[in-house]
Amino acid sequence: MHAGRYDHIDDKELLAHFYEDHNNEWLGILLQRYTMLLLGVSMKYLKNEEEAKDCVQQVFLKAINELHKYKVEYFKSWIYMIAKNHCLMKLRDKGKFTSEISEKLMSTVDETEEKNAHIEKERALNNMAQALQQLNKEQQLCVTLFYLEKKSYQEIAEQTQYSLMQVKSHIQNGKRNLKILMERE
Repeated sequence: MHAGRYDHIDDKELLAHFYEDHNNEWLGILLQRYTMLLLGVSMKYLKNEEEAKDCVQQVFLKAINELHKYKVEYFKSWIYMIAKNHCLMKLRDKGKFTSEISEKLMSTVDETEEKNAHIEKERALNNMAQALQQLNKEQQLCVTLFYLEKKSYQEIAEQTQYSLMQVKSHIQNGKRNLKILMERE
């Protein structure tokens, strides 16, 4: 399979194919899609290119093993967390804490509070993802391109063939409907 041929298939669909037939090639396409992100995360924490590359390989192996065991909804955020945690564990095992990481991990902030905030944020993101699915396809597309992919009105108009006025309208209505749907939850 050539990854470029699958650019039009989103992460969720690739995961669905993988869970359907357990063909690791679908996973390969997904992992290739996020190689640079993982390398960037690893470099940020490890500050060493060889170690960062090794980390990416370890994260790939972990992803291949873990995804067979249970279903993942949001691949990008899941793989990012795997990489971040792997890097932090590597630093801890080496005893190499930068002062920033050391302060974060050793701070007296109540961990329960932090965990609850994380759970709330996760709940809100899931709520937003579900609400986004309920928008009509035009609003869903325009809102996703504008807020999540940071595209301009002009870029969205060119990509979707909608007029600038339609793009603006879909974004405004989508944002309003999203808010209403999220408040209902």
